[in-house]
Formats: sequence, C-alpha cells, structure tokens
Amino acid sequence: MKKSSYEGLQESVRNLKTPKLEVWKNQYADKEYAITIEIPEFTCICPKTGLPDFATIRIEYSPDKYCIELKSLKMYTIFYRNVGIFHEHVINKILEDFVKACKPRWAKISGIFNPRGGITTTVIREYKGK
Repeated sequence: MKKSSYEGLQESVRNLKTPKLEVWKNQYADKEYAITIEIPEFTCICPKTGLPDFATIRIEYSPDKYCIELKSLKMYTIFYRNVGIFHEHVINKILEDFVKACKPRWAKISGIFNPRGGITTTVIREYKGK
C-alpha cells in the first residue's frame, strides 16, 4: 500500500490544547429552546499546504443548565487561526469541546468551508444528548 502524503499530519489532533470555553447559568433550564450562533469569519490552516482555510461555523444547540459565553467562544475560534487542521477534524474538535463545556440537551455544529480548487466542503456533526 502506497504511503499517503497526508499520513501523520493529524495524529495528535484529539489532544489539541484549546482555550477554555466558559459558560453561564441558564435561568430557563426548565424550558426547551434552541440557540443558533454563526461565526462567519472562521479561519484555520490547511495542514498540507499551509494556506488559510475560511469558513462559516454554525452552532445550533438546546441549552440545559448552562449556556456558552460568547466572548470565550470568540477567543476559542480565534485560536484556530494558526492551527493546521483538516475541516473534518476541526468540526469534531469544536463539538467535543462545546459539549464538554456546556453539556447541552443536543447540539449540531456545521462548518461551511469556502471553495478551494473549486470544491466547497461542508462538515456537520451532531450530539444527541445523554
């Protein structure tokens, strides 16, 4: 089997040390409702080429006891600006960190990455709760 030129580029992505996402106490935890957050200026780096990737990140979730604090979310997303990471990995990592921080009833994170070489990539991952 031929060795891929991508081999080894993302081996430690699951252990990536990201900034802390902060939360605040939801005073309407007894109600089920949805929140949508859009981050239209998300950037990260292609681990293969070193070129920037641009995307809109959409976070949809139903909070339980906690809501995500937006300033910390902004700082969290800015962190990726200089990180070489595949589109698929960044969406998975964001969802894992998001769920760990605010423990929502459910969450869905979408990344719509701008065209590169004429190809647009959309990555979606959902968390369905406990």
